Amino acid sequence: MKRLKAIVALAMALMVLVPASLFASSHREAPISALDHSADVTDWYAFVSYDHPDRVTMILNVDGFLEPSNGPNYFPFDPNVRYAMNVDNNQDGKTDISFQFRFNTQIRQPGVFTGFVGGIGGFPQITSLDGAGSEGLSLRQTYTVTMIKNGVATDLTNGQTLFAVPSNVGPLTMPEYRDLFNQGIYDLGNGVRVFAGTVDDPFYIDLGAAFDSFNFRMGVGGILTPAVDADDTHNYAPDAVAGFNVNSIVLEVPITMLTVDGKLHTAGEKQAVIGTYGETDRQRITIHRLNGQVDSKGAWRQVNREGNSLINELIIATGSKDLFSVSDPEKDGQFANFFLDPLLAHLYSSILHIPIPPAPRTDLLPLVQYMAPICPGCGPNDAGPVADLLRLNTGIPPTPVGSQKRLGFLAGDLAGFPQGRRPIDDVVDIASRAVVGILVDPVKYGARVGDGVNTNEVGYGKTFPYVLPAHSGRDSHHTGPGQRGCSGQSNGICPVK
Repeated sequence: MKRLKAIVALAMALMVLVPASLFASSHREAPISALDHSADVTDWYAFVSYDHPDRVTMILNVDGFLEPSNGPNYFPFDPNVRYAMNVDNNQDGKTDISFQFRFNTQIRQPGVFTGFVGGIGGFPQITSLDGAGSEGLSLRQTYTVTMIKNGVATDLTNGQTLFAVPSNVGPLTMPEYRDLFNQGIYDLGNGVRVFAGTVDDPFYIDLGAAFDSFNFRMGVGGILTPAVDADDTHNYAPDAVAGFNVNSIVLEVPITMLTVDGKLHTAGEKQAVIGTYGETDRQRITIHRLNGQVDSKGAWRQVNREGNSLINELIIATGSKDLFSVSDPEKDGQFANFFLDPLLAHLYSSILHIPIPPAPRTDLLPLVQYMAPICPGCGPNDAGPVADLLRLNTGIPPTPVGSQKRLGFLAGDLAGFPQGRRPIDDVVDIASRAVVGILVDPVKYGARVGDGVNTNEVGYGKTFPYVLPAHSGRDSHHTGPGQRGCSGQSNGICPVK
């Protein structure tokens, strides 16, 4: 009991650092990203690798809600976007290391009407990303990985040509898609691995209920029963993201490549803690040529970013969303007023008939800084500026697969959100409880708020790249109200109301 109380106390203290807006992932959250899908950062993950505890894995997902059957070109990465994974390692809120990804598109069969063809018309089935078996892979992308550190650019590709894994067209065209997926995993040497391609979106949420003014399916959502809340393996409400794909870039690097002094540190040392975020950039000038080619020129400008989930989507007012998207994290203090009396808390109170703390809600200010317990070694001079960075203590070892908890730190899983973020972590339910005031008083404001979607039904990757292959375009389906897909229900049918 003493250990449980200590874990809960530590978790509550940790949640003070978490912005209240972490209610979902950031799919098309601002006007600028709603019209620019390929540059829209949907989710950002950073965690100590499960099978290599001396490494960190970062996942940048972009361009959400990809319908698997949507040909003929499906979902290539945008060659005019620069995708970046950023790390602050000295507690000043500024990027010290940036890993940048650029893509190049080839049209290898210009006479074919679709990007991918196989098993018909003289084209063999696509079984390889290059060489024999790749002839029908007309739309093919290669990419580069560049590390910017101390102002010096280093090409990490190690002389290899890196191919992005295309969307899963279907069993005739790509009969062994898992093999194609595995071919897209590259070992770049020195403990660095990389993957890029279209994958199953690991995020999960009853999105339809959330955006209908949090109209939860009250039989299972809203206030969860103890049994539902304790179930990490079944869904009791429809997962709106189920069956959709997303474009994913995954990078694994040694911890020593990220820390300020190039060394491993224990959890109690401030040098063990890094701040991370994902970013997309475009050049200032876009040129549409008469031949249909699109070129970009000029200085790079940030288009979208994410550290912690969904600050922009549910907390920042519409008139400021684009400004938030293009601002650097170190300048996030300018958005603090949106947290003093958030509309989200009042919606919860009126719909779920639960009390919430009175305004001003200083407990919900995005004062995400370097301090205990994520950074127990940080002193008063190490907090740094208010900045939306997903902080990760690299000295905390990973929780073994099978023992991980969807409620992360709240369930005693010290390697889980908001101490970093893994695909399994249920940021929806964890953050919802912060919104209703669990940080102020866990007894008075400690309702088990949740949406009833507790897992990604197809599971999660247990090893690098930790994402799963894309859904088949020919055989895909989605989960909705009144349809099968809620394994926690007695008949497997998802509730409507």
